[in-house]
Amino acid sequence: MPTNQLSAIAATYGTPVYVYDANKIKTQYEKLVNGFSVLDTRIFYASKALTNLHVIKYINSLGCNIDCSSINEVKLALHAGVKPENVLYTSNGISFAEIEEAVEAGVHINIDSLSNLEKFGKKYGHSYPVGIRLRPNIMAGGNLKISTGHNKSKFGIPVEQIAELEQIVKDNNIFIRTLHIHTGSEIKDAEVFVKGIEVLFDLIPHFPELEVIDLGGGFKVPYMEHEKETNIAELAQKLKQAFADHPLANGKELQVWFEPGKFLVSECGYLLAEVNVLKQNADVIIAGINTGLNHLIRPMMYDAYHYISNLSNPNGEEKKHMITGYICETDTFASDRMLPEIKEGDILCIHNAGAYGFEMSSNYNSRYRPAEVLVKDGEAILIRRRESFEDLLKNIV
Repeated sequence: MPTNQLSAIAATYGTPVYVYDANKIKTQYEKLVNGFSVLDTRIFYASKALTNLHVIKYINSLGCNIDCSSINEVKLALHAGVKPENVLYTSNGISFAEIEEAVEAGVHINIDSLSNLEKFGKKYGHSYPVGIRLRPNIMAGGNLKISTGHNKSKFGIPVEQIAELEQIVKDNNIFIRTLHIHTGSEIKDAEVFVKGIEVLFDLIPHFPELEVIDLGGGFKVPYMEHEKETNIAELAQKLKQAFADHPLANGKELQVWFEPGKFLVSECGYLLAEVNVLKQNADVIIAGINTGLNHLIRPMMYDAYHYISNLSNPNGEEKKHMITGYICETDTFASDRMLPEIKEGDILCIHNAGAYGFEMSSNYNSRYRPAEVLVKDGEAILIRRRESFEDLLKNIV
């Protein structure tokens, strides 16, 4: 997004403010559609990355389905006008009451425990098709905290429990339509997905009514200049070859589902902040800005790198800076970062902030959560107002 447009948004809506570029979301979605055109594929946006209703509505308008990680995300998707048949709820350690509520809503469901699967079977039997989330025991992802398929992960039903799983399905006559796995986030190697589907190929014969193979999400997004995103076209070809190498009984064809989140919205997002104070510390200039880990926790939680630009002085002399927040503990966005000289009052832009930025924000230190702006067809639209003191009080009784 052009620097002058971002600067104008900061001037109009104040800082800190999240800005999302709808055109970038569309570009990313088209990469998925075009890349996976060689397979019978269905894409669900993992809305946990960014659940603003306007973003969900826009992504759904592109033809994308919506994936949810909680019953409230399901409710948000339905509230945004997404049809139930286009909503997927992949549960994780939830109460059975949430599954009952999802059935009542008529959405697709993946169940991740033998306990809830048995409860589901006893109540619904064969009347409601369901998916099961399996743990493939594959280590993948850019950080252990976002790796979900390894053998110590809490996610999914371990594949070594297949016999017990089958018995539950048989005893309760459950209609298993989907086998689901999700190995982690920031996966750039297509072979990880191939390994996952090969695990599932061994299990497919156990479920004669199967219609869908769900490989989750986790596609790589480049945060640094030397990084490359997951090659979707290459991945699709490798998966197509994997199906060719493992012909299913009676020529049965299975649809493949994916749930990308970060891939769709990370690069569309910018967090704009103003420089409050400067401090000279040895050979580095500390720039304290009017945001912190309460608005973008990824650098502190995952050691994540985010490119930062100085909108107010883009061509200034580069100097070594440390960019820090205003929270009462260490909340460093960048250390020893060469940036055009920063002055108090400058507007800095933290890039690649669309995924798990606002979504993981909080009121820590009783700070307000920022406004959100969506830029669509060149027009900047306020899609969430900045919080006020009244918002801190509204639920206190």
